Amino acid sequence: MKKENTATKVGRFAFLIGVILAIVLGLLPLGNYTPYATSAIVVLGLIVGFLNVTARETNQFLIATAVLVIVAGLGSGFLGAIQYVGQYLVRILVELITFVVPATIVVAIKAVYSLAEDQ
Repeated sequence: MKKENTATKVGRFAFLIGVILAIVLGLLPLGNYTPYATSAIVVLGLIVGFLNVTARETNQFLIATAVLVIVAGLGSGFLGAIQYVGQYLVRILVELITFVVPATIVVAIKAVYSLAEDQ
């Protein structure tokens, strides 16, 4: 097993906490605390983008997040129509997108910078 540095550990922890927080927010809206929790999800997404996605993983990450955003946009209407659990699934998906999009922006900017640097 290879040794992880502190930044990698923080990135992995931020990813795990972000996904858990997104699911909890989707299932149990926190009322007055929702803006704070949503802000925390965005910050965790930024941390993941900076610390957790390596140059080698960039293409896979960007493709996966693009698919997630497309599916969220096209599938939320379908999911919302499912009785009993549909509204929760849509809210979880929205919170996951809120978590992933900041990371995607960071990774995409890093990829563009890397392309420009190679020239």
